[in-house]
Amino acid sequence: MKKIETAVILVGGAGLRMRPFTEDMPKCMVPINGKPLVHWTVSWLKSWGFKHLVFGVAYRKEVVINYLKENPQDLKIDFSEHTVEGETGEGFRLAITRFVKEEDFLAMNGDEVTSLDLERLREQHLKNKPVATISVAPMRSPFGILELEGDDAVSFKEKPVIENKFVSIGVYVFNQKILKYIPENGSIEKTVFPLLVEKRALKVCRLKPEELWLTINSVKELSVAEKEFAKLGRIQK
Repeated sequence: MKKIETAVILVGGAGLRMRPFTEDMPKCMVPINGKPLVHWTVSWLKSWGFKHLVFGVAYRKEVVINYLKENPQDLKIDFSEHTVEGETGEGFRLAITRFVKEEDFLAMNGDEVTSLDLERLREQHLKNKPVATISVAPMRSPFGILELEGDDAVSFKEKPVIENKFVSIGVYVFNQKILKYIPENGSIEKTVFPLLVEKRALKVCRLKPEELWLTINSVKELSVAEKEFAKLGRIQK
């Protein structure tokens, strides 16, 4: 079976909910355990055998470009510039057309931290051969969930895991065919994935119970990530 050794990582968002941390730097440069988030992303991908990383950069791009040029971790790293307004559609489309030659490749958002087994993700994608394989986890409600009978609350669960509903964790494997669906600009989450669902061209890879996933979109989530980071295993290598 062929190998997937190229990854496209979007790190171009302005990170408005992370202010004041992101006033002068992109969200991927926010420190976790003493090093920028992007350091852990590169380290994690390297540990799974990736050799070529393409970073889609926009907001405060010079900060992340300078850091990765100084800390490449012996990997080939390219930079694809796009606009903040172009969102993930423009970011992925330009990065893929400029630097990705392989038929299948990893794609991800740069604000995710996970211990997902990337070999399982790669093997599942190459076996099923869809346009895209998306990694998913059971939905964890940020709120307390109640069940009601009339005006009576008969059940209350604080921030439960909703086992029959799944959310994207922002880590994918794409085939080059995805370029037919990616718009000039806009969100692939709102445009591309619904189209692929209609065509039955989107497969999923479920996180196992022992695999963790942390998203860092706010100051509160950063605090949680700091506490949970020690559980993430190989990502810390």
